[in-house]
Amino acid sequence: MNIKFPSQTPIYQGDVPSLTFAAVADGEHVECTISAEALEDHFGAASWREEDLQLAFESHRSSIEGAAEHLLKRVGGTSVMLRSGFFRFREARGHASPGTA
Repeated sequence: MNIKFPSQTPIYQGDVPSLTFAAVADGEHVECTISAEALEDHFGAASWREEDLQLAFESHRSSIEGAAEHLLKRVGGTSVMLRSGFFRFREARGHASPGTA
């Protein structure tokens, strides 16, 4: 599966605090979302405010996109939601997030 991430700014979702970012999987547009909790717990977001979430995302974009790519390949290229538990599981399996001490 060929997956690319356009260099667009993620979109803040206030109803379910999160950021949505685009991926293209085998030529098809796919939405990826990362929860505010995951950005705070694993990537150092200071709060769930949009500005803090965007800063954490941009500071760790490659790691977040790498995790999204991994998950997209596992689910066959459909939309994915990256939650804090996903990163806790990855860390337990030896895939450390750069935002953790």
